[in-house]
Amino acid sequence: SYGGYATLAGVAFTPDVYAAGVSIVGPSNLITLLESIPPYWEQIRKLFYERMGDPNTPEGKAQLMRQSPLTAAGKIKTPLLVIQGANDPRVNKRESDQIVIALRDRGFPVEYMVAPDEGHGFARPVNNMAMFASAEKFLAKYLGGRYQESMTPEVSQRLNEINVDVKTVTMPKMMTASAEVPKPAVDLRPGTFNYKASIAIQGQEIPLTVKTDIKEENGAWTVNETAVLPQGEVSDVSTIEKGSLLLKRRYIKQGPMTIEMNVAPNKLSGATTVNGQAKPIDADPGGALFADGAGAFEVIASLPLADGYSLSFRNFDVQKQKPQIKQLKVLGTESVTVPAGTFDAYKVEILAADNDADKQTVWIDKGTRKVLKISAVLPNLNGAILTSELVN
Repeated sequence: SYGGYATLAGVAFTPDVYAAGVSIVGPSNLITLLESIPPYWEQIRKLFYERMGDPNTPEGKAQLMRQSPLTAAGKIKTPLLVIQGANDPRVNKRESDQIVIALRDRGFPVEYMVAPDEGHGFARPVNNMAMFASAEKFLAKYLGGRYQESMTPEVSQRLNEINVDVKTVTMPKMMTASAEVPKPAVDLRPGTFNYKASIAIQGQEIPLTVKTDIKEENGAWTVNETAVLPQGEVSDVSTIEKGSLLLKRRYIKQGPMTIEMNVAPNKLSGATTVNGQAKPIDADPGGALFADGAGAFEVIASLPLADGYSLSFRNFDVQKQKPQIKQLKVLGTESVTVPAGTFDAYKVEILAADNDADKQTVWIDKGTRKVLKISAVLPNLNGAILTSELVN
């Protein structure tokens, strides 16, 4: 992490000093690094602002840009091996892509390794062994000396799977939100839905139960999603406008942290409170928020889904305190089996425009539009995978 940053900074800011560099999950953009700090690390955020620069001030932002290797990627000429987890919440894969492209396009040596099942640091032993085998060979090439060529079939296979042909790396395309707010085909329906779920992280599986309760209150929909984890209960409550299904209010409670947000098309207000200390929310979302918070997948299920259907819409990233564009696409239909039964379902993929690690896949029953199954990458949990299946 910091060693990866030191490698990138060394080859970007002093390109004539080093013979070779290996960057393992190295942050290249200090502004997005600071944005990835979760709300419950507020004291750490303040400390980082003092040490590194405050992105909320012109001077601090300029300093962070100046100290970010990504802004000087065009100066790198040292042979470089970049190692990245696809689900890294701290180091956005797009940043590593751009560094690889900067060297490749100017004809300088660069190698790239991306593990699709890792976050900020490799947890799986087979990925670690493949990484070290690759790094050893890379350093031997540019520094001289020997390396161990032999390896187990499992490591050899994994090495082939996560090595990336740098010729195939392309500059990430940024999505833009459509001017029109998505129009649902049907409204929500009241009901209670129970899910069996688990979070897979670093080789471990954490069981949890999830309940979604939808009811009509005061002329609007109230959706309450409750997840029960071994560490306690997490509650997310959304107030959603009938018909348009636009988010109007959101309230999150997790341990000592609460987030309360009131939503208008050009104004978000509220506060994030941790251990009794409140930080105000005051932001412009740039438009209406859709399919955000509790009930988001039920709102998506209300769209006019069909094979090939796609759209972009706005969410609000509570952690970064800024709007987030998401892209939805129906990948097709398939049969899916969950504890509630076997169904013909639309398979829908949802990607965040600013973070490749933020990916969700949801299966929705074609007939009833019930949300059957969810698979979601959790960037804030180092790329953990949440799987949720309908029980009843």
